Amino acid sequence: VQLQASGGGLVQAGGSLRLSCVGSRRTSSNNGVGWFRQAPGKEREFVAGISWNGASTTYPDSVKGRFTISRDRAKNTVYLQMSSLKPEDTAVYYCAVSRTSFGPTDYSQYIYWGQGTLVTVSS
Repeated sequence: VQLQASGGGLVQAGGSLRLSCVGSRRTSSNNGVGWFRQAPGKEREFVAGISWNGASTTYPDSVKGRFTISRDRAKNTVYLQMSSLKPEDTAVYYCAVSRTSFGPTDYSQYIYWGQGTLVTVSS
């Protein structure tokens, strides 16, 4: 399974970005997907999860109301729409496929990871 994350870049505070995560044809459409981020010197942080059918989503309080995860199963693609970005959102963002049908918060539940895309939010 291969995952390709893209869409990162430099944006001003208050701006928006949309990240994409495209899976290879073998990516299971019956698995949940999550987005994580890791800033320099900090631990990996869960930012969004989505179930296999898109019906269930999960967010931590730090991004709730600002980030939206969605998926297009026909395109093997999961999106992370990020709005009202803050400098503290600056990090490398990773997408990952869960071993379950949901997108749990625990990174140990994810079995395939993309290479990451850098998001930089300037103040």
